[in-house]
Amino acid sequence: MTDDAIASGQSGPSPSGLSDEERLAQLGYTQVLARRMSAFSNYAVSFTIISVLSGCLTLYLFGMNTGGPSVITWGWVAVGLMTLFVGLSMAEICSAYPTSAGLYFWAHRLAPPRTAAAWAWFTGWFNVLGQVAVTAGIDFGAASFLGAYLNLQFDFEVTPGRTVLLFAGILVLHGLLNTFGVKIVALLNDISVWWHVLGVGVIVGALAFVPDHHQSASFVFTKFVNNTGWGSGVYVVLLGLLMAQYTFTGYDASAHMTEETHDASTAGPKGIVRSIWTSWIAGFVLLLGFTFAIQNYDKELASPTGAPPAQILLDALGATAGKLLLLVVIGAQLFCGMASVTANSRMIYAFSRDGALPFSNVWHTVSPRTRTPVAAVWLAAAGALVLGLPYLINYTAYAAVTSVAVIGLYIAYVIPTLLRLLKGEAFERGPWHLGRWSRLIGIVSVVWVGVITVLFMLPQLSPVTWESFNYAPIAVLVVLGFAAAWWFASAREWFLNPEHERTRAREEARAATTKISGGVGGFGGGLGGGSEKVDP
Repeated sequence: MTDDAIASGQSGPSPSGLSDEERLAQLGYTQVLARRMSAFSNYAVSFTIISVLSGCLTLYLFGMNTGGPSVITWGWVAVGLMTLFVGLSMAEICSAYPTSAGLYFWAHRLAPPRTAAAWAWFTGWFNVLGQVAVTAGIDFGAASFLGAYLNLQFDFEVTPGRTVLLFAGILVLHGLLNTFGVKIVALLNDISVWWHVLGVGVIVGALAFVPDHHQSASFVFTKFVNNTGWGSGVYVVLLGLLMAQYTFTGYDASAHMTEETHDASTAGPKGIVRSIWTSWIAGFVLLLGFTFAIQNYDKELASPTGAPPAQILLDALGATAGKLLLLVVIGAQLFCGMASVTANSRMIYAFSRDGALPFSNVWHTVSPRTRTPVAAVWLAAAGALVLGLPYLINYTAYAAVTSVAVIGLYIAYVIPTLLRLLKGEAFERGPWHLGRWSRLIGIVSVVWVGVITVLFMLPQLSPVTWESFNYAPIAVLVVLGFAAAWWFASAREWFLNPEHERTRAREEARAATTKISGGVGGFGGGLGGGSEKVDP
């Protein structure tokens, strides 16, 4: 690849000519994971977690109140473009460092040596926060749509308590699948891509040809609705971008799976970028289909199901077809939540291998039978449940959870990009890179993440009360405060300290020479176990 081209879906030969295993060893790890994933499977995980049938539709109610059709439509276009810039910047770094620890490993390699451990520490904590919040958002959304289906089919009364119970049940299901159904999870991730593509096609096709009535293009592209209580239209438009930005999360999963992927230095970055642009197109088609098919805005906004997209399907297609397609949506959301728990648990496992979480010795254990981090799976599920519980007393809790997901993940996404910009020409590119466009795209990415980080911490409804306040800043500050206190109290003395790692590795090797996941040394955590750190 030359400096004159953006590496969008393109790659050149590795400058070093190293194999995947040799490159991994060069980064400090021995190959432990089985490289069974194709480039398509790597892409499938990120595409599944983005899941337009989950993010777009579970926050569609938020979009209808916060800007309405015009912001739903144009917000998706604008946010998709900005997200592509962020993803391109991440993909370039992924190509240079194809390891399953992902973002905090990148930060450690790109930061100045004296502060590298601190950058990695806080990047990892933001990543964990975002991953847990994404899992909460996805499975809570699935619970809401499942409640809507049960309401339509069995006259099930949807209440906050029942929604939380459904939410807990779905988390348990995904925990069990990731504990015992490792091969099934891998197969379902591949199936999920086609489920989403075909599902979007069938739903949009039905909404386009079956209803007798469709909204006008003027309605879809220009109608503005403000049910937030805020007087400023510009402020409401900016808040409305949350629907699209929340959907575009989770594509770092391609990086976390690189140690299991063939041709990781090109397949990983391609997985990130392809998952974004294909979701951008599919989501735009899906949103147009639903918005044109709105039959009665006020009725569907106040639907007793609590899920306007479910009511739109029912009103536009009739009871039978509407319920069947609602099941397609719920299936996609369940696929999405399952993949999110997988990626979330691998991040927790990798981070805990470096001692960065309380009770790390528990979270980085690996089942000898399934070779999966079972404890990390259940910590991911439990953390997601805790984030969703405020819904029992706060009716804006779902929007707050999605705000936490966006803030946590995007800060973690952009820190390596910022460090890469500061490193300048000293950054050693991988075979997939952005050429001369790297700096410009990186600057746009950093600025955009700065804007949305501030934006999604702001109040979403007026007046602000205990039942309507956005608790995203509180969640972020609690986690950041805890991480900072631990860092200054002790972690700065040992986290990613090479001498400390060597000492611990020798001690654990003497204590249990056959232990698979021993010690806090090394960034591990791909599907099926992790990689061992090479002791220099």
